[in-house]
Amino acid sequence: MKIYSVFRYRYGRQLGLLVVALVLLVFFMITSPKVFLRPDIYVSFLTTVPFVGIMALGITIVLISGEIDLSFPSVMALSGYVFATMFGFTGSVLLSLICSLFIGAVAGLCNGLLITKIGIPSIIVTLGMQFLLRGIVNLLAEGLDMTLKGVASTLGYSFLVGKVGGILPAQSIWFLALSIIMWYILFRHNFGNNILFIGDNENAARMMGINVDRTKILVFMLMALLAAFAGIIDSVRMRTWWPTMGEGYLMTTFATVFVGGTSMFGGEGTIFGTFVGAFLIGSLEAGIVAAGLTGFWTQFIYGLLIIIAVTLHTVVSQRY
Repeated sequence: MKIYSVFRYRYGRQLGLLVVALVLLVFFMITSPKVFLRPDIYVSFLTTVPFVGIMALGITIVLISGEIDLSFPSVMALSGYVFATMFGFTGSVLLSLICSLFIGAVAGLCNGLLITKIGIPSIIVTLGMQFLLRGIVNLLAEGLDMTLKGVASTLGYSFLVGKVGGILPAQSIWFLALSIIMWYILFRHNFGNNILFIGDNENAARMMGINVDRTKILVFMLMALLAAFAGIIDSVRMRTWWPTMGEGYLMTTFATVFVGGTSMFGGEGTIFGTFVGAFLIGSLEAGIVAAGLTGFWTQFIYGLLIIIAVTLHTVVSQRY
């Protein structure tokens, strides 16, 4: 009985989320068979969902550490701009990728230093950084888009966003691979153990000898690197960089994480839940429209799912 209780506590919410996702999928298949019984819609999901999903993996880690990051949409845009600019100068996807990821890491480092060394709350630092980086992007680009001419003919294009086997979008493979890596880091590596300890009780973590400041800085750098990578593959897929890149992703990304079952209070979270939640959130709008409802229902259902998920999480946590 005790083993069953532990299993239900550790995996009950994740299995429940999977059941909800499958029930929703069956509902869409019944109401919109011409759309959801064709493979095209699933290829579309595998093409578009990974951009939000990759950033949601980073937000999951940040929330588990007991912090929050609101700057990642602007990091995505800035890194995308750097990639497009460098590719225009060099024509090299690899060099552009390295420079873009470096800029992302610097942005994350700035967030981490301001939070840990100055002591400013993460919500304020990252909110300010969101406006600052977006302002830098707009000043540099002057509101103009940038076309990545010739990128589709490069090996990097196929590696980042090409079709594996002529069908499966490469970005979906990246999302799966990064999910596995993040799961390993969080639950099978000392760095992940430190994140969980810090999120659960920061003072106790310090007493145990964990370098809290360094861990948090690395968490924000990891978040920024994931946002930068999302900006890179989005730019490559569209073959164009837009100044508005990342706008509209903030709430969708947080919805993905909360629906997935990660706690807002720190110390607890699930990579699997975030992975499933990304596809659940990503399929809602298409399913709602295909079912004959207007797109205005999307935000209503987003909100309903978040409230239900957080309520279930809180009730289960209080019981155990």
